[in-house]
Amino acid sequence: MEEKVTVINKLENQQFQAIVHEELAYLEYRWLKKDLALMHTFVPESLEGKGLASALAKFALDYAKEKNLQVIVYCPFVATYLKRHPEYNFLVKNPG
Repeated sequence: MEEKVTVINKLENQQFQAIVHEELAYLEYRWLKKDLALMHTFVPESLEGKGLASALAKFALDYAKEKNLQVIVYCPFVATYLKRHPEYNFLVKNPG
């Protein structure tokens, strides 16, 4: 990643967010009972390739680990991220 990115948990939007050059990238989540469902990652086209999606996924998974939450992964990007970072697999719960 070219620059340090700050990711925040925007509770009222149910999004982990990063703002870079006044543009918003986010990972949308929902609560399914006590589990954190990771729904969709969005990065503006102008910010693609800078590692923002990975930063958002890492933040979300670290958040779940810190809060002792299980995650349900619906987001294809997060599923791909988990394949490259199996150290987070213990957090994943199958939906249903």
